[in-house]
Amino acid sequence: MVRLVLAVFVGGLIGLDREARAKAGGLRTHMLVSLGAAMFVIIPLQIQAPMSIDALSRVIQGVATGIGFLGAGEIIQQSEGKQGRWKVKGLTSAAAIWLTAVLGMAAGCGLLPLCLIGTVLGLIILGATKRLERLIPTESGDQDRNPPPPSG
Repeated sequence: MVRLVLAVFVGGLIGLDREARAKAGGLRTHMLVSLGAAMFVIIPLQIQAPMSIDALSRVIQGVATGIGFLGAGEIIQQSEGKQGRWKVKGLTSAAAIWLTAVLGMAAGCGLLPLCLIGTVLGLIILGATKRLERLIPTESGDQDRNPPPPSG
């Protein structure tokens, strides 16, 4: 019970940050992702008492792969201005969903200090580094940041 509650709590903290920034993946999404990830690791731990590290590793790999598809849904590419430049949006939100899944898995495995430290660091990254990014000069014609869309 403690592991599930912790997973929901830390997912909620990350989700509150995303919700406050009006991102698509907000409070409920992050809470559900964290809870689901925790349950994915708790279920085999409960069913198979002496669970091997290999079996747990496969569960974690499956969650990490599956959550990538949810994160991909957060990422969009949109045209910007008359010049037809493309801008990718949603990478940070996708990374936050991925982090939330990892935090849920840590909670589910009973790694409570790791889960809490990861949450604090994630919140610092999401909040404080935004100010730092504004101080970094960028080139206006940076093609690497905004690649053209694939032709199809």
